[in-house]
Amino acid sequence: MATKKEKVLEKEKPKDMGGAIVELVDKLHEERKIDKKVIFQGIAAAIKVAAERHFAVEEGVHVTIDEATGHIVAKYGELELDPITLGRIAAQSAKQMIIQKIREAESDTVYNEYTGQKHELVVGTVTRVDAGTAIVQLNAKTEALLPRSEQIPGETHHVGERVKAIIMEVRKQGNRVKIVLSRAHPEFVKALFEEEIPEIGERIIDIRAVAREAGYRSKVAVTSIDMKVDAVGACVGVRGSRIKNVIEELNGERIDIVRWNDALQVLIPNALQPAQISEVFTYPRLGRAIVLVTDDQLSLAIGRRGQNVRLASKLVGWDIEIMTHDELAESLERAERWFGQLPSASPDLTNALIDQGFLSYNDITMTDAAGLAEVSGLPEPQADEIVMYAEEYADEMERSVEDERRQAEETAVEQARADAEQARQEAEAQAALAAEAPAEAGETGVAAEGAATAEAGETSDASEPTEPSVVSNSEATETPAAAPSDADKPASE
Repeated sequence: MATKKEKVLEKEKPKDMGGAIVELVDKLHEERKIDKKVIFQGIAAAIKVAAERHFAVEEGVHVTIDEATGHIVAKYGELELDPITLGRIAAQSAKQMIIQKIREAESDTVYNEYTGQKHELVVGTVTRVDAGTAIVQLNAKTEALLPRSEQIPGETHHVGERVKAIIMEVRKQGNRVKIVLSRAHPEFVKALFEEEIPEIGERIIDIRAVAREAGYRSKVAVTSIDMKVDAVGACVGVRGSRIKNVIEELNGERIDIVRWNDALQVLIPNALQPAQISEVFTYPRLGRAIVLVTDDQLSLAIGRRGQNVRLASKLVGWDIEIMTHDELAESLERAERWFGQLPSASPDLTNALIDQGFLSYNDITMTDAAGLAEVSGLPEPQADEIVMYAEEYADEMERSVEDERRQAEETAVEQARADAEQARQEAEAQAALAAEAPAEAGETGVAAEGAATAEAGETSDASEPTEPSVVSNSEATETPAAAPSDADKPASE
């Protein structure tokens, strides 16, 4: 007959939970997309840790789980352990460990999934906004952050709003995965183009580069693999229907679609549109392009606050400097003057530097002795001396350039004032002459009439001589002086 203790143990002894474990693993795998092997490994690791704590040992416990039946075998040495012997504390520890392992596995799944989607377009719903940062629900289990710095300037987001963004960053923080979204990155514009223009997804049109200042302006360079398809026209769409959708998503941001060309002499003028370019000089050693424009195209090429040339530089990957012909001539003259003060200075050295696009001491400091020796043909020690000299006096040259520019601006202002004053004086003189002419004509007519009357002997005591009428002249309008023009021609390279 079984004792009371044996009956209690018999009652507490669990039945084989293999089936329940397999069912649990299948459910976790289905709901959380966690690999079954990972779940089984987590359960085994949890039981092992709990057993080691129960027996106060650091090693010697081995746990295996049959993935087909879910049957657990735990051994300490040669002794097979019954899970009931682990006790409630050990079971609780095992439960916490299992939960932790599952969270880690779930975190790994999310991390691996979204890491592969970097720079891809996603759509989510804003669940809350905290200090400008929008929390976006991507799916039932995954949230992402849309920081203020990655939002388009001027836009605000509200709870319940559906937003489009690209995945900017995915990183682990403990057992959690932090996903950062962006609507300000240039890749967001590219992703919108891919969504709106089927030819891009079909690889007929290729986006070669994107430059962007979020909220203001973007430049997108495109090319067509099929010669029958116009890349720019396909991106714009019929009556602008395609590009209109992109612009609306970007809250009215201006977009320039640029026709890509592998030749910089063609690509740079395309990137600087709508400005008309006179000539392009490229200097590969410095990664610089000097673009010549006429005076009336200068402000258009540079753009508001330098935006047009800045975006064009980002698009082509070269430093673009916009100059008029007169400005280039001044830069060349200044470079010849300052390069004449370098150690080992000579006309050949000056010409060699200018031919490679060096126009200042700062340009020289951008290369090393070996590179400068290659350019100049000088021995490397002498080239090193030139680089060190340029580094020492680069600031002085820049200050001199600024002083020259400031003096030129002051001279131009004074000249404009002098021209305006001269124009005003001339206008006043012309107005005075115009006012005197009718008065003199009127006085002459009265005198002639009086003389004729006296000769005829016609007198009348009752009548009085009639005073001449006064002609009123309106004030002459000042005309602005014409802008002075320089006769200097640009130096030829």
